[in-house]
Amino acid sequence: MAPSTLPDLLTGRQGPALGAPGRADLDYPSLAAVIDRLGRQLAGLGLGPGDAVALVLPNGPEAAAAFLAVASHATAAPLNPAYTEEEFAFYLEDLGAKRLILAAGAETPARAAATRLGVPISAVESGAAAGDIVLTGAAEAPARRNGPGDDALVLHTSGTTSRPKIVPLTAANICASAGHIAQSLALGPADRCLNMMPLFHIHGLIAAVLSSLSAGGAVTCTHGFDALKFFGWLGEIRPSWYSAVPTMHQAILTRAKRNAETLAQAKLRLIRSSSAALPVPVLEALEATFGCPVIEAYGMTEAAHQMAANPLPPAPRKPGTVGVAAGPEVAIMDAGGALLPQGAVGEIVIRGPNVTPGYRNNPKANAENFTEGWFRTGDQGEIDPQGYITIRGRLKEIINRGGEKISPREVDDVLITHPDVAQVVTFAMPHRMLGEDVAAAVVLEEGAAADARALRAFAAERLAAFKVPARIEILTEIPKGATGKLQRIGLAEKLGIAKPEHGA
Repeated sequence: MAPSTLPDLLTGRQGPALGAPGRADLDYPSLAAVIDRLGRQLAGLGLGPGDAVALVLPNGPEAAAAFLAVASHATAAPLNPAYTEEEFAFYLEDLGAKRLILAAGAETPARAAATRLGVPISAVESGAAAGDIVLTGAAEAPARRNGPGDDALVLHTSGTTSRPKIVPLTAANICASAGHIAQSLALGPADRCLNMMPLFHIHGLIAAVLSSLSAGGAVTCTHGFDALKFFGWLGEIRPSWYSAVPTMHQAILTRAKRNAETLAQAKLRLIRSSSAALPVPVLEALEATFGCPVIEAYGMTEAAHQMAANPLPPAPRKPGTVGVAAGPEVAIMDAGGALLPQGAVGEIVIRGPNVTPGYRNNPKANAENFTEGWFRTGDQGEIDPQGYITIRGRLKEIINRGGEKISPREVDDVLITHPDVAQVVTFAMPHRMLGEDVAAAVVLEEGAAADARALRAFAAERLAAFKVPARIEILTEIPKGATGKLQRIGLAEKLGIAKPEHGA
């Protein structure tokens, strides 16, 4: 029977578990001891299952260990350390946080927010080995562990279009998802993941950390993504795989030619990409550069991350798709709640052991997002006869140009094939007559000289006229979210082009 709580997931493991660049690994027995000790300390503070404990810690093995310990005994609520005091206050209050855990001596506006709200604060101190942490000054009491149905992790949705929703994930949810990822990547004790994803995000927490531990492998947690240090880490740590978002992969590729010697010695078994669409040219360049398969996966917070993934060779991979169902059941549904046949376009829906039981304190969102036991992802897509899933875009991101519906990803896929284009994100901009029109933000390859007119002409040869961007902004950098994802919603406003256009 598959483990359904974190302590069960780690029971009986040996060998290295948590690492960090330049530090000694923490092995499985030592990690289990850290988790047990923090469990007793949390109990000594009066905390147990159902209590939300906010974590504001810098990326690294301490954040990973604190997440594992809290998620084993209470409800872990990791927050982005870059939030402002007002943002921290909102999230702490919204979560009903019973305690805030910070790094010892850390200067952060979270401290002021917690003090204002009367949320007690504890500090984490770390030892020499990666992830060897203790809560300072906390007495111990008999620990109370989470059961499979207890909330182990709680996160907010991004809230780009409305108030962020609270997504609770049970111990069984996150263990199931970790197992799905480990199985789809054939992870084992010999594997080591290089984690550069934020540990306040589901991708880093589940896809990198928990999937590695569920397979008995190791995970090295860096301080975050740094393209300048990536190849140094590759040489020092010798990981067998890493997982990242497309913008990170693209930044890595720009430095690959300068690190040919490290590349020649790298022994990556696979590269995983998730959390945003991976352009096919980037996938092909990664495979040519690293000599290993790139596995594009499809995930979201409400599914404790993974829903689908392209399979490992020798099974066929289909670039441009997110592969086949890899954990939950996946289907296509129409607006009325009827399931559609293969090849039909509709909303992607999922159900399975990794899917959240429902949003917290939000009956309206639950009624809108759950239909007959299926969770509506908000993504438009289709499933081919072989079961491979193609995502056409977020339903909320579909551009409605005078009644003509345009998938931004379709325009992205055309512009990214231009030899001068390094990055592109297509988005809706307001239009006085049409309601919305098509716009695109583009970052050019180093030294490239294409202008907006040339790129529009290129698109016009490959797209129907109504899909060609009416405006192309050439930027040195496209604004990104906290996890490195390019965000379409609100981009027109961020770029200062949110006023309705007068022209056709």
